Amino acid sequence: MAQLYFYYSAMNAGKSTTLLQSSFNYQERGMNPLIFTAAIDDRVSVGTVNSRIGLQADAQLYKETDNIFLLVQEAHKNRKVDCLLIDECQFLTKDQVYQITEIVDKLHIPSLCYGLRTDFKGELFEGAKYLLAWADKLIELKTICHCGRKAIMVLRTNLEGQAISDGCQVVIGGNERYLSVCRMHYKNALGQ
Repeated sequence: MAQLYFYYSAMNAGKSTTLLQSSFNYQERGMNPLIFTAAIDDRVSVGTVNSRIGLQADAQLYKETDNIFLLVQEAHKNRKVDCLLIDECQFLTKDQVYQITEIVDKLHIPSLCYGLRTDFKGELFEGAKYLLAWADKLIELKTICHCGRKAIMVLRTNLEGQAISDGCQVVIGGNERYLSVCRMHYKNALGQ
């Protein structure tokens, strides 16, 4: 029975690596995984999922205006899709998360979504909010703060490396811009 999975964490917990491992496992068994990633994420290269440890795979891009159900249904007609894998799923809209539930429930395709739960202000991303509400399985991938505690928060830093607490929700960046920390160090960095 197909299910919807949400793998979530702070940054640098291995979400993309886990997605790529899942893709490899399906391919190794002669199955066809379909990978999507957010068009907005152009950190390394557009149209690929890249992990920090050097693994990568080609991916189809999704934009906030795309109907994921129709894209997967069309791909499934051309070649059976055995699994849907979505990287950077925090950027999905509410409608797109609902479309993914339809992929699971109507097309019977297991769907594995990987992304951040919260932004640098500690607030849920739209995609994460609805995946937390509607996913069949929630799986937390863990990373650690510099103190050794579990990192559950993400700090955004300015060019001087100082933590900032204002700005738009989405600013694409990696280790040069964001730092995963525990709640205590998040509060300390922001003077709370």
